[in-house]
Amino acid sequence: METDSDSDSIDTPERGGHGTVAAGGHVPVLLKEAIDFLAVKHGGTYLDATVGLGGHSYEIARHLGAPGHLIGFDKDPAALEIARAAVSRQPSAVSEGAGEVVAAEEQLVKPEWPAVTLIHGSFAEVGERIAPASLDGLLADLGVSSLQLGDPARGFSFQAEGPLDMRMNPMSGETAEQVVNHIDERELADVIYEFGEERRSRRIARAIVRSRPIRTTKQLVEVVSAAARSMKHERIHPATRTFQALRIFVNRELDDLKALLEAAPRVLKPGGRLVVISFHSLEDRIVKDAMREGAKDKHFRLLTKKPVMASEDEIDRNPRSRSAKMRAAEKV
Repeated sequence: METDSDSDSIDTPERGGHGTVAAGGHVPVLLKEAIDFLAVKHGGTYLDATVGLGGHSYEIARHLGAPGHLIGFDKDPAALEIARAAVSRQPSAVSEGAGEVVAAEEQLVKPEWPAVTLIHGSFAEVGERIAPASLDGLLADLGVSSLQLGDPARGFSFQAEGPLDMRMNPMSGETAEQVVNHIDERELADVIYEFGEERRSRRIARAIVRSRPIRTTKQLVEVVSAAARSMKHERIHPATRTFQALRIFVNRELDDLKALLEAAPRVLKPGGRLVVISFHSLEDRIVKDAMREGAKDKHFRLLTKKPVMASEDEIDRNPRSRSAKMRAAEKV
């Protein structure tokens, strides 16, 4: 998100980490708009594909009530633990076994509160783990969690020194350090250009290869900043786009998003709502094209002709919401 020179992201606000509320401790971006477009039905079944710190999930659960079922996915096991607390307003009984919709990893049941199933996994798995035509609504907030940005040990931020990791699931997959140090210069330049939309990608990739091995975020920032220096004043830090590109590549974010959007028409009931909040042009383009193609194929009815943006009041309270774009569609 282009806010100021020390922003950690071009346009990826913290997911589930905006403002404060009594329950989850956080209010996510476009909260009211997301709930309105989901049209949460009392007793329905809803999926939060990116639980994060639980801000959206808590509000969905609050509207669902006791007969309902809220399902949450997240790659990050630490985020799931925080989300569990966020959606638990009072002590809950934990039950084992499979739910009607998915094999539950953990299921929280409480009076006057929906059943909540939290799943450690990528939302790319929704098509495999959620039964067809079982959801009344599906929400995906694609922003980066403040839990990830705020912990130097995770390697997402260029504002604090830490290991070059960047994995949303720290238990699997290639790290950013492995990518930076092992792929060839041409592929690295392509990654930085394609996923970071960085026009100086070749120069940056050349500098990275010449500076290997690079082990920490601070080292990478120094190399990229020197290579990307410009005579013109830039509104964002020179390493912003490179860090975004590596994060997207390491976590297969765009491939996972495409898989989620492909599965959405199958897992939603007729009349079920799909709501996606994106934060940069790469994501928004994929969401827009998928929804328009779905409408053309008569799988969806578009609910947003243009993306819904944060209000001036919300931007004032939370500058990171400036680049949020929400699109919504209804299953026909």
